[in-house]
Amino acid sequence: MSVPTQENLLERLRSALDEATDDGHASLQHVLAREHPADIAAALRELDADEALAIFGWLDNRSAAEALDELDPELAGYILERIPASRAATLLGTLPVDDAAEVVSEATADRATQLLADLEQHAPDEAEAVRMALTYPERTAGRLMTDKYAAVEPTVTAAEVITYLRSIDAESLETFNDIFVLDVDGLLVGVCSIRELVVASEGASIATFMTRSPVTVAPETDQEEVARRISLYDLLTIPVVDEPGRLLGIVTVDDVLDVLIEEFTEDFLRMAGTDAEEMDQRTPVQVARLRLPWLLGTMAIELGAGLVIANFDGVLQRVILLASFMPVISAVSGNVGLQAAAIVVRGLDTGHVSLSRWGRQLGKELTTTLLMAAACGVVLGTIGALWSQHPTFGVVIGVAMTCSMLTAGVMGTLIPMFSKRFGFDPATTAGPFETAFQDVIGFAVFLWLASLLEHWLV
Repeated sequence: MSVPTQENLLERLRSALDEATDDGHASLQHVLAREHPADIAAALRELDADEALAIFGWLDNRSAAEALDELDPELAGYILERIPASRAATLLGTLPVDDAAEVVSEATADRATQLLADLEQHAPDEAEAVRMALTYPERTAGRLMTDKYAAVEPTVTAAEVITYLRSIDAESLETFNDIFVLDVDGLLVGVCSIRELVVASEGASIATFMTRSPVTVAPETDQEEVARRISLYDLLTIPVVDEPGRLLGIVTVDDVLDVLIEEFTEDFLRMAGTDAEEMDQRTPVQVARLRLPWLLGTMAIELGAGLVIANFDGVLQRVILLASFMPVISAVSGNVGLQAAAIVVRGLDTGHVSLSRWGRQLGKELTTTLLMAAACGVVLGTIGALWSQHPTFGVVIGVAMTCSMLTAGVMGTLIPMFSKRFGFDPATTAGPFETAFQDVIGFAVFLWLASLLEHWLV
């Protein structure tokens, strides 16, 4: 399989599409056959909707199903509305339940009903599983889980389990990594990894070497908590069970990776006061209302920095070189604060940072920031001293850089924790407020020191 650049693939797809005739799509089919469905989906997102639909029509069912799952909701809905309903049902039947449910949820209400009706005729069990998945809220274990897993009774032997696995169509299972042990009532009594199975004696019953009381989640569990548990316990799969303990499905580590990437991207965007999903679903007025309060709050605090600068206007006029270093101090300190905030926000999401142990995280960040601040302060102070030809000027610059970076590290650590404690979104509040406080305190220290040592600076 080739691994071309995205631009190269787009160019070849467009060229093949332009050359295609009603009875001759060999070139287009040749290009599609050589590419991974995920790469094709990425290319389709760069084309206009009609071009994407035309190319999608020439994908084989397996590739089309995988590509459909990777497309943006808007484009996926556009394609689902326009391909034959029978083919749409066939594609859904090819996908795992969680992916099929996601595709159906992206269609209009009428089209979703039609898709499920067609899927009922094509694969009744699959249709029922998709309907069940859609009953759970978005971003929960119930929407992530799949029912394509290997399950056996506790009395079977290791040899019988291996024979059973060999008899199953590999495409009918999401993963072979774990085998789930169920009693006659469908209750989950244990999990056995493929590794444990291979090293076990052929005649040993699976009940003798399976893991009892495995880690599980309920179908209503938030997807971030699912990801946290898989990470915490180093799992490849995690069972989803109902209240009595019946196995409803499993969530696999590949789905969790998608969740982590999605959540990290959303958190990172919210730190800048924006959210990709909300921007896509809301009107410009609604998005402006969402972002404006945090920007106004930042503006109010930054006006404090303006007052500080105005108060030291005299020293700035007499030592104009000071102004040249203010953007450097602000930018470097701001990056330190954003790094600290990103670490804390992600730690709060994954459970690695606890509000009850806030002092530990603050101490660790202070130590880390102090080391970085000392290094940056020495470097920038040396540059300042050489530039101004006044060693005292370098001391002012170096101390100001150190204090500003320490402030940014502290604010970047504490503000997300305070936000979480008082019910605000830490990813939304961390970036704007950390930057504003760091500017106020950093500039104040910088200019105050400069005013104290002014007669040594000129």
